[in-house]
Amino acid sequence: MPRHEFWPGRLIAGLALTTAGITYAGDAGGWWTTPWFVIIPIVAGGLCLAGAAGVTGRAVRRRRRGRTRASDSSASSASSEPSV
Repeated sequence: MPRHEFWPGRLIAGLALTTAGITYAGDAGGWWTTPWFVIIPIVAGGLCLAGAAGVTGRAVRRRRRGRTRASDSSASSASSEPSV
């Protein structure tokens, strides 16, 4: 059992912003030249992908949680019936 839930949206957002930071760090270090407008699609695209992954992940968790609650309630109602 994992210690915490997996949040794919946060992972994608972190990767996008880390990529933007590495891109600027490489430009500042003189390893390559990066125009200022290159960062906009990296950050905007990463945040849009993170939002889509977050919505999808939340929908999956909500559906899974609803499915386990339904099976728990049906199992508890079946076990509470007296046996003849």
